[in-house]
Amino acid sequence: MGVSNSTFQEKKILDVGQANWHKACFVPTKADALVIGFRKWLKKYAGDQVEWRGKYNGALPPTPSREQLMDRYWSHVVNCKSCNLAYKSLSVVEVMLQIISVASIGIVATMKQGLVSTTTRNSMVVLAVLSFALWRLLAHFIYKNFCYHDYNHASSNCFPPYPILIVDEDFNSFVSKK
Repeated sequence: MGVSNSTFQEKKILDVGQANWHKACFVPTKADALVIGFRKWLKKYAGDQVEWRGKYNGALPPTPSREQLMDRYWSHVVNCKSCNLAYKSLSVVEVMLQIISVASIGIVATMKQGLVSTTTRNSMVVLAVLSFALWRLLAHFIYKNFCYHDYNHASSNCFPPYPILIVDEDFNSFVSKK
C-alpha cells in the first residue's frame, strides 16, 4: 500500500466495512502475508477491530498535500550522509553554472567592438546559453531526485509479467498463472 494512496484505501475500507477489507485492498505479494496474517488475527481475537478506548471516532485525519507526503528532502536527504553530500555538491555546481551564465553575458556586454573578435564574442554568448540550459536541467534533476517527485502508482498501467499472490475471501492465498 503506497503512501500516496493510503487515504484512498482507508476510505475504500470504510465504504466496504472492516470485515470485507480484502475486497478493498489488493495484496498480491508474499511480503503482504504479514498484513493478511494480522487481519486474520484481528478478526479472530479482536472482533475485527482495535479497541481504542473511545479515543478514535472513526473519522480520518485531514489528508496532507502530495508534496508533504512525497517529500524526499526532509524525510531522507537531510539524514542520509551520501544523499546530503550529493545534494550539496550538485547545488554548488548549480550556483557555478548560474555565475558562469550571468558573468559571460556581462563580459560580452562590456566588451568593446574592436577589442575582441566576433568569434570570441559569439563563443561567450554560446557559453552563456549552454550554462543557462545546463543550470535549468540540473535544477530540475536536483528537485526531482532530492526534493519531490510526484508519482501515482494507482494510475500507472504497469502489470507485473510474473505470477502474483492472490488472497480469496477466506484469506487463503494462491499464485495466479498470469
